[in-house]
Amino acid sequence: MITAIVSFLVMLNPFALFLYLKPIMKDLSDEDFRSVFIKASSISFGIYLVFLLLGDLVFQKVFRINFESFRIFGGVVLFSFAYMFIVQGKKAFIQIKGDLHDLASEIALPFMVGAGTISLTVLMSEQLVLWQGVLSLVSIMLINFGIIMGLKYIRRSMRSKKVQVAFDKNMELLLRINGFFLGAIGIDMIVSGIRNLVTPEVM
Repeated sequence: MITAIVSFLVMLNPFALFLYLKPIMKDLSDEDFRSVFIKASSISFGIYLVFLLLGDLVFQKVFRINFESFRIFGGVVLFSFAYMFIVQGKKAFIQIKGDLHDLASEIALPFMVGAGTISLTVLMSEQLVLWQGVLSLVSIMLINFGIIMGLKYIRRSMRSKKVQVAFDKNMELLLRINGFFLGAIGIDMIVSGIRNLVTPEVM
């Protein structure tokens, strides 16, 4: 369960999410931002919970596609994200524009919920019992929320503009480093998906 939580957090990437949300933090009050982020986390948790409960049933019965194909696609998407993180850093992100009511869904999709995180959720449904999967998702959402709000508080407490700039640069460095791990996860998903398609009996 610990391994699943760590892998999920690496893929969710709270450091990248912090940089992604920084323009919003400037425009919203602390209360409004906290409310929006709680809603975004709730939307993401709801989507994850659906895939945790249904597993790959939604792929087989609804979309009639092999989950391994989705795993391969998720790996390609993750590798693409990782490449942008490493090469472009925070320039890879687009500022979110929209009213307060739309921000939560725009944060949740496609950044917090994507092909990679959905793939991991389906894998969790196969590797963990239901209560462990639910507990893992709750822990992931709480840890991610705590990291984002903690980084926001630390940055706001910095009085010097130069210190804030240095802090942002360190966050971008962590973003690039995280990109290497994210890319490795993406490649592993591609390799595992291809191997399981060729030899489906091997899990």
